[in-house]
Amino acid sequence: MNKRNIAYLACTAVLAGSALGAAPSAAARGVHVVRPGQSIQKAVDAASPGDTVLLTAGTFYESVKVTTPGLTLRGLGRHTVIRPATTQAANACAENGNGICVIGTKDRNVENVTVASLTVTGFAKTGVFSMGTDRLTVRKVTAVQNGVWGIAQEHSVRGVFKENIARDNGDAGIFLANAVKAEQGAADAQGAVVARNRLEGNRIGVTVRRLRNLTVAGNHISGNCAGVFVVGDENKPKAGALTIRDNHVVSNNKSCPANSRLEALQGSGIVVTGAEDTLVTRNLVRDNVGNSSLSGGIVLFKSFVGSANERNRITGNVLAGNSPADLVNTDTTATSNTFEGNQCRASKPAGLC
Repeated sequence: MNKRNIAYLACTAVLAGSALGAAPSAAARGVHVVRPGQSIQKAVDAASPGDTVLLTAGTFYESVKVTTPGLTLRGLGRHTVIRPATTQAANACAENGNGICVIGTKDRNVENVTVASLTVTGFAKTGVFSMGTDRLTVRKVTAVQNGVWGIAQEHSVRGVFKENIARDNGDAGIFLANAVKAEQGAADAQGAVVARNRLEGNRIGVTVRRLRNLTVAGNHISGNCAGVFVVGDENKPKAGALTIRDNHVVSNNKSCPANSRLEALQGSGIVVTGAEDTLVTRNLVRDNVGNSSLSGGIVLFKSFVGSANERNRITGNVLAGNSPADLVNTDTTATSNTFEGNQCRASKPAGLC
C-alpha cells in the first residue's frame, strides 16, 4: 500500500471518529480535513503542492483563494456547501464577491488545481472563479444562485469543466473568456473542455467569449434565456476553431431584459456571433422560442460590432419546434458558412434545412 492510500485511509478514520479540535488538522500527510466552523483558508494556506483539502458535509461561511499548484479542494458532495461570510478577514476573493478563487500570477499560471464535489451559492459575483490557470479541473460542483456567473474562467488554458450543475445564476452558468476587462484578440484555450454539465435557469447556459481551441460537448442545457453563446468581434485573432457537439439544448425560453452588452434574450438555442472555423454538430436543439433577433434553434449572427461569421460548419444537428426557425442566418453577407445534413423543418432564410 503506497503513502497516498495510507493517507486516504487515515483521513476516513478521522471522519468516522470523534470530533477534532478547533483548528483544521492534517489527518495524515497530504490530507487536510476541515469541518464547519473551521477555516478552509487556513487549511489551504498550510497545504503543499499535491495535497488535498477535504471538506466534510455541512455549511462553510467564507471565500477561499487557492494559489498552490496541484492542490485538490474537495467536498463530500452537494451537502458540502460554501456560502458568503457576514464578516471575513481581508481576502481578495471575498472582496470581489466570489466564493472560490483559483489564481495564478502575472508571470506564471497555477497548474493542476482541482475543485470538486461541493456547492457554492449566494455569492455576489461568481461561485468558482479562476484566472491564470493551467489544467484546472472543476468537477461535480453545484453553483447555484450566484449574482453573475456560476463558474467562470479567464486568461487560462487547458481547463476541464465536467459534470457540474450551474443553476439560476445571474449571467452565465459557465463563462469562459480571454479577458473580461480588456479589448483583446481571441486567446488559445489549448483544448479546454466543457462537458456533461447541467445548465439550467441562467441568463446563458455557456458563454465562450473571444477564445479559440475549445470544446463544448454532451451538456444538458435547458430553461436559460440562451443555451450556448459564442462571442467574437473584430479583434485579431478572431474567436473560433471551436467545437460544439452532442449537446441537448432544449426550451431555453426564459425571458431576460437587455443589458449594456446585449439585447433582450429569449428562445436562443446556440448562437454564434463574429466567429470563424467553428463546428456545430450532432446537437439536439428543440423548442427554443422567442421574438429576439437572436431567437431560434441555431443562429448565426453578425457580431454587435459588425464582424462577420466565416467558415463555420453547421452539420448533422437535429432541430425541431424552434421559433422563428430551426436554423437562422442573419449574417447573409458572409458566404463561407455551410449548413449540411441537418434535420429540421424551417429555416430563415429558406433553404438551409
